[in-house]
Amino acid sequence: MNLTDYSTIKRLLARHQFYFSRALGQNFLINPEICPKMVSASGIDKNSDVLEIGAGIGVLTVELAKTAKKVVTLEVDKRLLPVLAETLHDFRNVSVLNEDIMRISLPVLFSENFSSEKVTVVANLPYYITSPVIMLLLESHLPLNNLTVMVQKEAAERICAEVGERKSGALTVAVRYYAEPELLFDVPRTCFLPSPNVDSAVIRLTLREIPPVEVEDEKFFFHIVQAAFAQRRKTAVNSLSAGLNLSKPAIAEALRQIGLSQNARAETFTLEQFAKLAEILGRIRNENFTF
Repeated sequence: MNLTDYSTIKRLLARHQFYFSRALGQNFLINPEICPKMVSASGIDKNSDVLEIGAGIGVLTVELAKTAKKVVTLEVDKRLLPVLAETLHDFRNVSVLNEDIMRISLPVLFSENFSSEKVTVVANLPYYITSPVIMLLLESHLPLNNLTVMVQKEAAERICAEVGERKSGALTVAVRYYAEPELLFDVPRTCFLPSPNVDSAVIRLTLREIPPVEVEDEKFFFHIVQAAFAQRRKTAVNSLSAGLNLSKPAIAEALRQIGLSQNARAETFTLEQFAKLAEILGRIRNENFTF
């Protein structure tokens, strides 16, 4: 069954009386070149365990199953289960779980389904959950090789930006802390059925063994980052003061100590400056405040 053929997809969905859900961000790939390129970019082989998020009708799942030792794919829409039972019928190395990635226990999922030292995530992520899913996986501290995922092109550019560039944001900082991001290739909107209103891109996040900066308290470090970017149109002094309940003079002095002016904005900070700022403000917190 050619799952990238328009007529085949229409007949398949009609047989199962399936209708697209805009709320679930369902757009199925109809370009036959994209999924093989994603599988190749992920670096998986016959010894690999793979987690897929959002099976859809199984177009990417099939390509993963041809290469990997085992594929566990999560599909939140139970209406797609009979569709997947048909499209994945010939593959014995695939497990389809009717689960929501944001609700399932990832440690339990990994312990019950995977035997490899490290797991690779490959997925065409719905736009509306891109950031939460990426952060959930990065913060899980589970044994992951890389995340090779398709996301909205604008999100891909933001995720893969250098910290300190205009496009950078809180997600950029978090990704750079946990992984080495690469923007691999663009995927035009015409590659999907139905066609979305925006283009996509495939990125690869290779998990780091050790973060590039040392921080004493990760939770507080990311609290600083979130606060700094919370009000992008304002200076970091204003954003951090509001987000941390600290005086503007205290924030301005901390910025001076890391070589930044009181007019600096969060998108100009380097990863090292965020780490140093967390260290300085952490000392102030410990001496004077309770968060």
